[in-house]
Amino acid sequence: MSILVVTGTGTEVGKTVVTAAVAALAAARGGGVAVVKPAQTGVGPGEPGDLAEVARLAGLCDTHEYARYPDPLSPAAAARISGLPPLSLAQTARNIRKLALDRALVLVEGAGGLLVRYDEDGATLADLARELGAPALVVADPALGTLNHTALTLESMALRGVDLAGIVLGSWPYPSGRAGGADGDGSDAGGRTDGPDAIPWDGPDLAMRCNLRDLETLAARPLAGALPAGAGRLDAAEFLLAAGAGLAPTLGGTFDAARFRAEWGR
Repeated sequence: MSILVVTGTGTEVGKTVVTAAVAALAAARGGGVAVVKPAQTGVGPGEPGDLAEVARLAGLCDTHEYARYPDPLSPAAAARISGLPPLSLAQTARNIRKLALDRALVLVEGAGGLLVRYDEDGATLADLARELGAPALVVADPALGTLNHTALTLESMALRGVDLAGIVLGSWPYPSGRAGGADGDGSDAGGRTDGPDAIPWDGPDLAMRCNLRDLETLAARPLAGALPAGAGRLDAAEFLLAAGAGLAPTLGGTFDAARFRAEWGR
């Protein structure tokens, strides 16, 4: 059994898509995979949340959500505003351990960043990861400003005894016609670049390209992946291809960090 926490350097950096990508590859290997969202915010009862997106992209039904709050706030603030009870991280840890008993992998997607509060006592995803003894996969934005956010996240993990599983870029803007990723084969794994659903991009800017080497320096290891922008719009079959090309072998894919750096880094 294995438990992997997925966190991010902030909101809207691609955590759900990366979680789905890891889940899709794990499911393809077999052995059973579950995905947990301890607390979902900003979504009302009966509305599709992050786990619905994971299920659609990865083709999974083994998903688990333990608390839901309608306001788009931190779980602690959302619970306070709604009058609903806050998430119990102790009970959440017990639930996750039980899931891990008969599954090869349990993925735990946090809300926001590593130190977002889940209750009024200040419990965070870092506390849950430490309680579970689970490493954390950090999803980062490649754009300007990411270096400080990533450095603070990694420093907070180190101070709390949470191991780093790697850094994945949640949305890399391959130029139109080059959606195939680092393999450079021009395939459509990353997003449609022709037809009515075309997703045009001009490619990464200078800051993004320079950030590649600096992010690897911060992590003291190569990148663990870079998923193409627009991957969340793919169907399950296309998404599995994008996941394989966009995640490193440690996560079940074929992403080559050295080749990616050589092609895009500055």
